[in-house]
Amino acid sequence: MDFKLTNEQKDIAKAAREFAEKEFVERAEEFDREETFDEAIFKKAAELGFVGFFIDEKYGGAGLGILEHCILQEEFADVDLGISVAVLTPCFGSEIIQAFGTEEQKSRYLPSLATGKAIMGSAFTEPDAGSDLAAARTMAVKEGDEFVINGSKIFITNGTRADYLICFIQTDPENRDKHRRHSMFMVETNREGFEANKLRGKLGIRASDTAEVSFTNVRVPSSNMVGKPGNGFNEAIYLFNLNRIAVAAQAVGLMRSALKEGVNHVKKRFTFGAPLASYQAIQFKLADIYTWMRAGRNMVYEAAWKIDQGEMDHALVAAAKAFCGQMAVKCADMAL
Repeated sequence: MDFKLTNEQKDIAKAAREFAEKEFVERAEEFDREETFDEAIFKKAAELGFVGFFIDEKYGGAGLGILEHCILQEEFADVDLGISVAVLTPCFGSEIIQAFGTEEQKSRYLPSLATGKAIMGSAFTEPDAGSDLAAARTMAVKEGDEFVINGSKIFITNGTRADYLICFIQTDPENRDKHRRHSMFMVETNREGFEANKLRGKLGIRASDTAEVSFTNVRVPSSNMVGKPGNGFNEAIYLFNLNRIAVAAQAVGLMRSALKEGVNHVKKRFTFGAPLASYQAIQFKLADIYTWMRAGRNMVYEAAWKIDQGEMDHALVAAAKAFCGQMAVKCADMAL
């Protein structure tokens, strides 16, 4: 068992860290306060190859693995999570196209995503169907060679930025198996009847666009269905597993940032004639943050490595997201 990163992976981490430190730091507070983002940063990231890391080289991507993608997520999140999400999520959902789409769909959508010429998002959550994905009620009814979509989604990342969304939509409501009632569709956001409204006042990650979207008699061709009819739930879970490990990697970056900021502060801050760093109680806290960060990273790397080897360890992926998310909050609180 070898825990060392390859030279290529080390180079990815170094390049990502340098880019984030150069492009994120001066704008992070502005974006958080104003709930805005500068698309020029996304364009620069795309030009440097940071966008679409996992998209096959055949379609203009880097063709790298989930582990490399997690390394990138960690480095960016260490500097600023809001900008990291704004830069890296415009390909969120392309995993479904790459895994389940037709060759025509891959050729139509993936190259523009990998080069940053287009932005996409994923529309799953509904006001009455959050964690209960199978309860989603947005409906698509087949009419000739088209589907007519009606319904709404909420908390949709890139909802107002996206050129198209991959949407989890009910197509067979009478199916006795609730996990076979939905299908996946690509919906171009310039279609008549589509509307997106930006959500404001989030507690964090405010550089990232989040929206409520609605579909009023939105017509899409049958060729926009991705994968087989009724297979939407399985496609969604496939994406969620990849997304969960990426979110866990973001949390590792946050823990790392908390440790770094904490160490810098206690070295400079003096009380009663001595730096805070000299007090054992403070040292214990920093040791805990370091321990949780390292434990979380090992879980993320193992889960990502297994995925790249063709093994999806559902339990480990879920455990990594749960542990890293909780510890990121705890580390941030402790650092404060």
